[in-house]
Amino acid sequence: MSLNTFTLLDGGMGRELQAMGAPFRQPEWSALALMEAPGSVRAAHENFIGAGADVITTNTYAVVPFHIDSKTFATDGRRLIRLAAEIARRAADEANREVTVAGCIPPLFGSYEPQNFDASQADSIITPLIEEQQDLVDYWLLETTSAISEARFACSHLTATDKPIWISYTLTDREDYAAQPTTLRSGEAIHDAVAFARTTAGVEAVLFNCSGPEEMVDAIKIAVDVAGVPLRIGCYANSFAKTGSDEIRANTLISELRRDITPDVYLRFARMWKQAGASIVGGCCGIGPAHIKALHDALR
Repeated sequence: MSLNTFTLLDGGMGRELQAMGAPFRQPEWSALALMEAPGSVRAAHENFIGAGADVITTNTYAVVPFHIDSKTFATDGRRLIRLAAEIARRAADEANREVTVAGCIPPLFGSYEPQNFDASQADSIITPLIEEQQDLVDYWLLETTSAISEARFACSHLTATDKPIWISYTLTDREDYAAQPTTLRSGEAIHDAVAFARTTAGVEAVLFNCSGPEEMVDAIKIAVDVAGVPLRIGCYANSFAKTGSDEIRANTLISELRRDITPDVYLRFARMWKQAGASIVGGCCGIGPAHIKALHDALR
């Protein structure tokens, strides 16, 4: 894709499944529908394609031991990963226009939990995620990456696949946007995270996701300054009600969604992101097809 192309991502799979009435709970999150009602996953992809998304992301975010437990991952993980990739590929190929597929590489040990990263166990999780998706996806999307070390580990495995890599970092939720600098959830600087991406083979884009929409503009501006020509920049925010990061445990509760993030409000944020230099925009948890349609209609 050209650096000048505007690319519209899909929205949050888990909450779309919940809104549709598909099987959905913690700790399995979006993996539960894949296990019990895979047709609903296909329908969710179609909802986002119908709203105008150029890219759909495989429903592999929760197909990790953190969500489905180690025993289930060992026995059924590869099958579920492959199924998720096949469903997305078919939905994209059968669309009436060009739609591409991003292969989701999720946080291997839980969202917002960089302290839990365990290199001794990580190979056994990321290997099936790569092997079962690589022939069905167009590029890789490292989602909700909390630390540079997580990105470095994933990229070291993905580079050999010769598919483009998009790294998406998640940001600390600030209490005071003016006084506090924006950082990764690990506390690392945005500058350093983007600099890593810029110097890593195969990385074509840096994004920010699964943080509040208010967090994104500052991160995008820093990223644009650091990235230079080689990297595209983008973001896809969530609509979680704000809470302290130390209170969040990704597989123990279903976070409340903000009622104020309507499609029109989300579009206002997206206009700011695009003006700041983002060329890839979409939605994360709680951002549904109506939000994506608003972006499509106004920003295409």
